[in-house]
Amino acid sequence: MTTHPHPPLEGPTPTPTGLSPAEPAPAPAGSGAPKVVAEGVPSSVRPGPLADDGRRPVAWLHIVAPPSYGASPSVRSWCSCGRDLFAAGRARALALIADHAQHRTVCSRLTQRREAA
Repeated sequence: MTTHPHPPLEGPTPTPTGLSPAEPAPAPAGSGAPKVVAEGVPSSVRPGPLADDGRRPVAWLHIVAPPSYGASPSVRSWCSCGRDLFAAGRARALALIADHAQHRTVCSRLTQRREAA
């Protein structure tokens, strides 16, 4: 049985030789930049994460339905025309959900947007 020599516990750390795995290998022919994709393969450039496509939220329906038995659901209906309604309890929440769906068909802000498109 052979024993491996243990490194010293104190003293300077020996400097590694060669390239470390975290450093990219130099590009061939000394171009200076590592090659990312093969030649002839188009690389896709994604749009910025904050790109504006012109859409704006106009009407929201926020439903909170707790998973525990006995807890009552709540609903908030909001529209850019100024509508802001809240309901708590199963029956009132279901009624507000139906009312929100009906409001989306008659709201002047929403119908103007549909006609413009």
